[in-house]
Amino acid sequence: MIATATIANGIEGIRALVGTQLGPTEWLEVTQQRVNQFADATSDHQWIHVDVERAQAESPYKSTIAHGYLTMSLVPHFMPQLLEVTGFAMGINYGAERVRFPAPVPVGSKLRGSLVITEVSEIPGGVQMLVTFTIEREDSEKPACVAVLVLRNYGDA
Repeated sequence: MIATATIANGIEGIRALVGTQLGPTEWLEVTQQRVNQFADATSDHQWIHVDVERAQAESPYKSTIAHGYLTMSLVPHFMPQLLEVTGFAMGINYGAERVRFPAPVPVGSKLRGSLVITEVSEIPGGVQMLVTFTIEREDSEKPACVAVLVLRNYGDA
């Protein structure tokens, strides 16, 4: 079953979702073009990401692989498919408590996301959420990324 964004209105709407899994999202294919663009944006041109011929010959994956941080950077792509927070003027990414990349993402892999809000607390002017965000790879027993994210929403809408 594919997720439709859940709407959480204000702090009470967010609190009501604690412990509920949202997702999964639609699948997204990771292309070599996306990997190359990320390499250009971050100046990380390690051969395992951008040299297709060498990766086919020397990598244990027999393919180039996505950067771990590229995989994590897909959270903003997946998030609107999962959760819409209303009742606040703005939301920010405040940080991450923990990030792991348990499985590689060979180019051509399909990824999708899901999340669980694990903690909600009031902060001056708003609310803070801890969200466990999981990005899974199709046909893999292990997820590609598991991140505990700190998200904040401020002000009245």
